Amino acid sequence: MDPALPLLVCVLLFLAGPLVWNASAQERRTRVPLPSAAEIAKLPRDGGPEFNRLVFEKSPYLQQHARNPVDWHPWGSEAFERARAEDKPVFLSIGYSTCHWCHVMEHESFEDEEAAKLLNESFVCVKVDREERPDLDAVYMQVTQAMTGSGGWPMTVLLTPDKQPFFAGTYFPKTGRFGRRGLMELVPEIARVWRERKDDVLKSSAEITRLVRDSVREEQVALEGEVLTLGRDQLAGRFDSELGGFGEAPKFPVPHQLLFLLQHHQRTGDPLALRMVEQTLAAMRSGGIYDQIGFGFHRYSTDRQWLVPHFEKMLYDQAMHVMAYTAAWQVTRDDAYRATAEEVLAYCLRDLADPGGGFHSAEDADSEGEEGRFYLWTRAEVLAVLGQEEGELFAKVYEITPEGNYLEEASGRRDGRSIPHLARSLGSWAAELALEESSLRKRLEGSRARLLAVRGKRVRPLKDDKVLTDWNGLIIAALARAAAAFDEPRYLAAARAAADFALASLRDRHGRLFKRWRAGEAAFMGTLEDYAFLVWGLIELHQAGLETRYLEQALALEAEMRAHFADEAAGGFFTSADDAEELLFRHKEVYDGALPSGNSVAAWNGLRLARLTGRSELEEAARRTLSAFGSAARAPAAHTLYLVALDFALGPSFEVVIAGDSAASDTRAMLRAFQARYLPHLVLLQRPEGESPPITALAPFTLEQKSRAGKATAYVCRNYACRAPTTDVAQALASLDPESWK
Repeated sequence: MDPALPLLVCVLLFLAGPLVWNASAQERRTRVPLPSAAEIAKLPRDGGPEFNRLVFEKSPYLQQHARNPVDWHPWGSEAFERARAEDKPVFLSIGYSTCHWCHVMEHESFEDEEAAKLLNESFVCVKVDREERPDLDAVYMQVTQAMTGSGGWPMTVLLTPDKQPFFAGTYFPKTGRFGRRGLMELVPEIARVWRERKDDVLKSSAEITRLVRDSVREEQVALEGEVLTLGRDQLAGRFDSELGGFGEAPKFPVPHQLLFLLQHHQRTGDPLALRMVEQTLAAMRSGGIYDQIGFGFHRYSTDRQWLVPHFEKMLYDQAMHVMAYTAAWQVTRDDAYRATAEEVLAYCLRDLADPGGGFHSAEDADSEGEEGRFYLWTRAEVLAVLGQEEGELFAKVYEITPEGNYLEEASGRRDGRSIPHLARSLGSWAAELALEESSLRKRLEGSRARLLAVRGKRVRPLKDDKVLTDWNGLIIAALARAAAAFDEPRYLAAARAAADFALASLRDRHGRLFKRWRAGEAAFMGTLEDYAFLVWGLIELHQAGLETRYLEQALALEAEMRAHFADEAAGGFFTSADDAEELLFRHKEVYDGALPSGNSVAAWNGLRLARLTGRSELEEAARRTLSAFGSAARAPAAHTLYLVALDFALGPSFEVVIAGDSAASDTRAMLRAFQARYLPHLVLLQRPEGESPPITALAPFTLEQKSRAGKATAYVCRNYACRAPTTDVAQALASLDPESWK
């Protein structure tokens, strides 16, 4: 490599500087709604004098930027052809609609005429919604992390007209402060480098691309139980034994960490694994990260105490939290966990459900130009709604004090507003107030409902109402798990409606998935996560309702996923399909971050589908996926959904077939006996009466597994060995004890 090139990269990285979180939320302006679709259709191709090209897009995030004076393009050939014709770099900005610092950078720079003029003169500017194009986001996030050592959104990457990166960063203010260069200083310097040293930039971008491609290669790994123990130990080393959760502030909840720890507890009896789960779940439910008035979890806590959240609400967080709290209830039978799961689902069904059956993506943190404004309360406001006696009680229990507990962002001082939270248990409050706990709960619930009604009249945060295939797969899984565990038909009906919507509206006539649906339009090729997460949802829906059609659809989508995403040479799955747009490289990810990775979920799906159908090729594909990622074995605590799949693979696993009349009470009772329990290593099938019901075509081994003497009959198999059939529920459940097989 030319000795000058590393210097160029270092200079550009120096210009990026450290990330500074100090922009004022008070500077934001209220958004003006876009014109109607009919009016938009009459605009010129560039959007005309009032808009840019993003006015024609369906993404709420892109529409937020449609009035920017920046001459934004959506990602596509037109932008890069223009960059080549005008000999300009591409300014790529990636974010999402509920991203707080995306809003800040927009209001500081992209809405500013001076900054926009500079950007338009120097670059061809491209905006991408990471939730619509996770394939692009994954590739350029890999670049950003490789070049800067960290990443996040907004993500800013400068590209050559051939899409190769030569500069990367995240948030940039308009003007520099605290040692960080702003756009007004940075853009002219980069434009000068492009004019005077373009050949160096092009060589550097090619070398950066090569290095990033090489950095993503994985080595094969043996599948061993020691990895599970190491994962548990790594989590224990980061566990906050005082306040729950893992690490210091900010605290990002990762529910699949808890799902893994619950499975590890079941496998080993490890008390610390269960304590980490319970302490974390209790702390989050009591804290400000949980919306105590309207339910649902905010994105993360900015402090160690779980008090002050980043206020956005994401569908995927709700889904994963529901699964963790539901599993914890199954393990402990603590009704607080069930209540939390049901409250979160109540929020999803009330505020995120689309009339067509799917679920919207998120709610913003901001309203009226300020983060959190919708959720904060003063003591005077609470008393005005509830009256003196009930208001005093509610304010006392939920720590709504005269001085407030929320720091106003611009001044850094308390301004009398509070985030409702529970610093003590209701049992403790009941004892202090000499009240029955049940009476206290009833009074607080009545007050909460009244406050929610009043809060509903406030200006709501923006809702991102696009329906994403992958996130809908997660909420389908959550609803189905809750339906099975709690025997709640409403959740099963909602899961069915969402699945039917996805299968009808987010799939083309060839059986391939789209990424998103909004305002009647499905668009963008589905990525690995869309297939893996929707298959996960369909598996859970089948396990809850035992409807063969959902297992059939799961198998069909699994086949499409293997056909178009599989890495036949090295194992695992690529993020993008083999016929998708060609990017710098085909990304392949196993890191289980805020969301589980597509590869971890795909491996787990494949193992469960193999047990449900007896198809060994599905198990082999799952084994190759688990073996393909040496990074997961080195840092298992960062790959906890991978550990869930590995735990299932190592077994022992159980296959249970309940044969009997689907409508008969004894069949339903036997199914409920299995569904209500925490059995993460078990798959369940129901074989209705008749010679060859539809399930026998998908799972041929069920053909001869018929009911005995007209009674519901359980066939229990463990690691490919089966017990004699039984009509006794207790005996069937006893077969799940590993000791009984010795």
